Amino acid sequence: MKKILQNKKLLTVCIILIIIFSVLGFSVSLRKKRNTPLLIQSFGNDIVAVGTRIVDFPVKIISGGLNSVHDILNAQNENNYLKSRITNMQRSEAENEALTSENKQLKSALKLKDTLTSYTTINASVISRSPDSWSDLLVINKGATAGLQKNMAVMCGGGVIGRIIEVNAASAKVELITTTDKSANRFSVQATTSDGKIVHGIITVIGNNQLAFTQVVDSKKLKQGSQIYTSGLGGNSPKGLLIGTISSTTHDTFGLSDLIEIKPAGEINDPSVVTVIKRKVAG
Repeated sequence: MKKILQNKKLLTVCIILIIIFSVLGFSVSLRKKRNTPLLIQSFGNDIVAVGTRIVDFPVKIISGGLNSVHDILNAQNENNYLKSRITNMQRSEAENEALTSENKQLKSALKLKDTLTSYTTINASVISRSPDSWSDLLVINKGATAGLQKNMAVMCGGGVIGRIIEVNAASAKVELITTTDKSANRFSVQATTSDGKIVHGIITVIGNNQLAFTQVVDSKKLKQGSQIYTSGLGGNSPKGLLIGTISSTTHDTFGLSDLIEIKPAGEINDPSVVTVIKRKVAG
């Protein structure tokens, strides 16, 4: 009995395998002969395709949204970085401009030290300049301990910009050449005329901080572009320091004498490093 049952099971399995292989063979043969797939196969393929599209649609939306958020975050980070770079560049440009101006003034000071062999020079930095006395005074960071004395000439940018009027231990006050104070001690200066003659005078301020060469004899022989130097005849200022050049020669308001206007050679508007001239021989 057991053998009969085992033979039936074996026979059933063989029949099932034969049916499966027959169906597969028939499907393959039929697919080769048909131009279109079977209805059931076509329906199944359509269901799979539609299902794939339905699943892909939200996935694409979510993926695109995540990419957009990522791009926005990257753009924000790049924007913040660029803003910081712009701020740093602006600060660097301001520092570079200040250093360039200071470097130019230092070069002028070194050149001055080489040419003024009869005098010693003391470099100092400007530490204060009051807005209400902008054209009159400034304060430097050197004083009596550095050898500064009252009435010493102060230069910047290759020309005289003023003289020391007050000396403290570690600082000094400089009266600018453009001061409007009528009681200020003016520089005695000189210039060479077109025929080689030396004429003397003093520096005066006329309206709107404009410098003029006054009390000059033979002023008609002074030409535009002539240089004005300190004469060394007054105070503690040495001889031969450049004040400026003659910019124009006109008549005064009364038409009685010539008015010789001077363009300052020194950096008066924005001095940061100055050179104090210390005369070796007492004036």
